Amino acid sequence: MGLYARLVLPRIIETACAQEPLKSLRARYVPHATGRVLEIGIGSGHNLEHYTESVTSVTGIDPAPELTVRARERAAKLHCPVYVIEQSGESIPAEDAFFDTIVCTWTLCSIPNVYRALDEMRRVLTPRGRLIFIEHGKAPDPSVARWQARIEPLWKKIGGGCHLSRPMGRLIEDAGFRITELDTGHVPGPKIASYMYHGTAVRR
Repeated sequence: MGLYARLVLPRIIETACAQEPLKSLRARYVPHATGRVLEIGIGSGHNLEHYTESVTSVTGIDPAPELTVRARERAAKLHCPVYVIEQSGESIPAEDAFFDTIVCTWTLCSIPNVYRALDEMRRVLTPRGRLIFIEHGKAPDPSVARWQARIEPLWKKIGGGCHLSRPMGRLIEDAGFRITELDTGHVPGPKIASYMYHGTAVRR
């Protein structure tokens, strides 16, 4: 891992994830998590402050130790146990139907094998469990989508593998989930990276 990935990229991610429009979306969705929670891409732990007393434990997985060290610090303030595992969402170390809620925020864009990760999420979610997601992805405006496709190769290099043009709603449904709530639209910021998909889904 180069100096950029170890020293620069974590700071960019930390700053980007702390922006007010993203904080507002976290505050809107994360408090609905209940029971045993799996957070895919816990990063530096920005979601932790939004978990309520309805959550009994949080298991956060993320492959970046430069970020998870901060998540562990933030976890100390939570009312329930928090387990942080440095691992990719493509392989979740849990038995089938174990988690009541899965929280996935701005993570599906950067997982290399997103289909495998979604399959794993569906496997470990209880039959009555819920997936809470907030992601950015492909914009419906053809001109914006074209720019997303043009810039994506460079964007992935500077953004830790982040894809601009993944159609998040379709990916989630194709993985065997039924979306029960979905809002979309741009938040303030560059249009190529600000089209959001956020909502909830259940297993089909």
